[in-house]
Amino acid sequence: MQLSDQALGALMLALQNSLLNQTDIVPILKEFDFTETSTGLVVENPPVVDLTTSDNDDSNEDGTAIFNAYLDAVDTGT
Repeated sequence: MQLSDQALGALMLALQNSLLNQTDIVPILKEFDFTETSTGLVVENPPVVDLTTSDNDDSNEDGTAIFNAYLDAVDTGT
């Protein structure tokens, strides 16, 4: 049994969120609900990462655009 691309994306989001907020990833991973599909395991409740920045902080704009493009690719399965 393998992880689907969606599940790998969910894992990466959890890891990124954990690193950015300097929190433990284990509680997030324990909460994952997996479902087996033909493409592999899928996470039914992937983590949500808040990318809200202040109005004065434009330094993250390019990174946010790249991250959003990644999320779109994961959602469409490409």
